Amino acid sequence: MAQATPDPQRIAAVRRFNRFYTRQIGVLRKNYLDSPYSLGEMRVLYEIANAGDDAPTASDVGRALDLDAGYISRVLRAFEKNGLIARKTSATDGRQSHLTLTARGRKVFAPLEQRSQDHVAAMLGTLDAGEQARLVAAMETIGALLGADAPASKPAVRLRAPKHGDFGWMVSRHAELYAREYGWGAPFEGLCAQIVADFINKHDPARERCWIAEVDGENAGCVLLVEDSPGVARLRLLIVDPKARGLGLGAMLTGACVRFARDAGYTAITLWTHSNLTAARHIYQKAGFTLTRSEPHQSWGQKVISEHWDLVL
Repeated sequence: MAQATPDPQRIAAVRRFNRFYTRQIGVLRKNYLDSPYSLGEMRVLYEIANAGDDAPTASDVGRALDLDAGYISRVLRAFEKNGLIARKTSATDGRQSHLTLTARGRKVFAPLEQRSQDHVAAMLGTLDAGEQARLVAAMETIGALLGADAPASKPAVRLRAPKHGDFGWMVSRHAELYAREYGWGAPFEGLCAQIVADFINKHDPARERCWIAEVDGENAGCVLLVEDSPGVARLRLLIVDPKARGLGLGAMLTGACVRFARDAGYTAITLWTHSNLTAARHIYQKAGFTLTRSEPHQSWGQKVISEHWDLVL
């Protein structure tokens, strides 16, 4: 495509939009989202928090954000001093350290991430559904046009608590995918609905948890962790949407369950799956679960082999 020299009016229009939008999203404030951190510091925290299993190095964060190495180094030193991040020397390059959020870091980051979500939700909430669609489409157009020749960026992946509509999505997505991929019928959807209903109506927030995995703002996976018996938790309804497979979401969701179970004082986690769910079985095995027993039976219109897996914490 031939490039065109922009005229002054178009340059002025872009600059006018930039001034408007930086004010709209609060970029100009010294402390972003009324936090102790600048926008740059928050973006560094975000990159570390949302890296999944691939803990980034300082160089990775600098490249992702196009920030000066000296600035990144100062920010990371401050985060480490305040107990927000931990470093682990790379097994392949002793000069590099992989960065992860500490428990304190996750505790600090979570409400700020939610505040950002709420801010955008409030902004969109001033528009009707059609206007919201137009706005998002315009943003996607800007991204596509300005990023057309740029290297493909990693999708934005995060785990969050459920919101309105997510539980219904969990049931319907399980039913759709398992019917399509394994031929499981309506009784399986009923089982999923019962599990979700029990969680909604009876769960103990201190001992039980649900996570939704998002990719670029869209639901792409989920899992539940519930109390099975005194000291033992049960992992339930783990799923990763086909459009997001290969991004490590299954491992992220399982890892979130394991960490929460340890923090909540459980001594073990158990789960029930089936031999034909090979991807899920691989995730469980990699997380340290052990197959303890299996039995064939007829369920959901199919002959299946059910399996019980356990992890001692």
